[in-house]
Amino acid sequence: MTTHISDQPAVACGEYILRALAAKGQASLAVSGGSSPRKMFEWMAQQPFDWSRVDLYWVDERCVAPDHADSNYRMTREALLDHVQPASIHRIQGELEPETAAWFYEAELPERFDVVHLGMGADAHTASLFPGSDAILDQHGKTAAVYVEKLDSHRVTLLPRMILGAEELVVLAAGADKAEALRAVFNEPVDLKLRPIQLVAQQAHWFLDPAAALLL
Repeated sequence: MTTHISDQPAVACGEYILRALAAKGQASLAVSGGSSPRKMFEWMAQQPFDWSRVDLYWVDERCVAPDHADSNYRMTREALLDHVQPASIHRIQGELEPETAAWFYEAELPERFDVVHLGMGADAHTASLFPGSDAILDQHGKTAAVYVEKLDSHRVTLLPRMILGAEELVVLAAGADKAEALRAVFNEPVDLKLRPIQLVAQQAHWFLDPAAALLL
């Protein structure tokens, strides 16, 4: 585990990811959605990097059409894919029934990812593995269709097997609303159903801003 704290964590995380990908030759990358990743993708899009050697996947997706405002794919397309061309793009088909989308996506996954990029919510969720969900305890499956009750939202997500199997794990978290969750993640006993991000706490490279890191 390493922790990087800077005023521009999205840039620092993006730099780390591009270096890791460049060292692999042909590489697989799974990305997450959110406002901080958008900034990271916008920065990445401006860099002189050879995306033709990268196979791009998503950590999770809301069950909406790819042009929907809530789509992680749409955000990534607008911020990154409209400007670069990866070797292949493996979109979660959120417009399908959740279980069907999860089944199709699992068939496209590599044996393991070279890099998995995660975020963290103020409730310590990561991917679409939310507090209280049994999916965080599934060590055998690769993907799952989940229903997030508090958001009334169906999603498709990678499961721990695929996340922990990555050669490189990075977590990007910014904002004061993450500070208490991060304090608990690093100082309280591991309880994956309460704090799902603890799944990767000791394995990931963390990229934080000072507000998120305030209580560490």
